[in-house]
Amino acid sequence: MSKKRSDCPISSSLEIWGDKWSLLIIRDLMLKKECTYGEFLKADEKIATNILASRLQHLLEAEIIAKKDHPDSKLKILYHLTEKGIDLIPLIVEINLWGEKYLSIPEERKKLVENIKKDKEKFIRDAKAYLSKSS
Repeated sequence: MSKKRSDCPISSSLEIWGDKWSLLIIRDLMLKKECTYGEFLKADEKIATNILASRLQHLLEAEIIAKKDHPDSKLKILYHLTEKGIDLIPLIVEINLWGEKYLSIPEERKKLVENIKKDKEKFIRDAKAYLSKSS
């Protein structure tokens, strides 16, 4: 890890997961629980392979994500969130709510946001429980 710019918790946190690609990787792992390298590349945002490799390595080093062997292929690796990564769920929930309030969001995301709005605390608890279960 590189030297921190400051001891401010916001600044220090953003150095770990604050770029858009890292947040999108975290988002995908929250939605899908596990992803392969190829699945990240297929996301609508079209991340470049060199950026993806760099962000995955950075998130691995920060212990936000971990990897394990794919059960069906020795050539593939599955990435998943660690407890440290799962603890980012409330942040991602709030970003979704902010985006729904101020931006246009796709239809498929509206159902997720409506579920969050019904009972945010329950949504967060359920998401954490789901992601914490071993696959």
